[in-house]
Amino acid sequence: MNQTKEPIIPINVAILTVSDSRTADNDTSGNKIAERLTSAGHRVATRAICRDDIEALRAQVRTWVADSAIDAIITTGGTGLTGRDNTPEALMPLITKPIPGFGELFRSLSYEEIGTSTIESRAFAGVVGDTLLFCLPGSTGACRMGMDKIILPQLNCHTKPCNLVAMLPRIRHDPPPK
Repeated sequence: MNQTKEPIIPINVAILTVSDSRTADNDTSGNKIAERLTSAGHRVATRAICRDDIEALRAQVRTWVADSAIDAIITTGGTGLTGRDNTPEALMPLITKPIPGFGELFRSLSYEEIGTSTIESRAFAGVVGDTLLFCLPGSTGACRMGMDKIILPQLNCHTKPCNLVAMLPRIRHDPPPK
């Protein structure tokens, strides 16, 4: 991912697996995200598995957003269309600045791999307070693609013309308009 030989600026990322059935032993998507992050030079600050429950998801994300040591949160799971898929309903209301291009680009890239089935994904991203939030589907392949083609390039301080790592100080310190 690093476009130059220069070291990246590592950030601290929390990983949240949204599932009623996954455990630490079979969380292949969370493991894929963690492996991709550490291979790119970032730090996994913490991980959790949370059942697909709106209030539980909000509570976990709010806890991590309140922790100034966490720069970004990546979730996997709960973005589908079934009654138990509640990640968008739980977390979109917490977003202070949406990043609509993330979901648009995710579905465009996903279309190349899985065709029209991509319409069933409600992947999204935004800023919650001063923390980046990326919400990926539960599929390990979707996590790989989202990490490799979107998230990691944007978490690379050498990506030009702009990247989210360079934007983080401004996200954290620019006062909102009055």
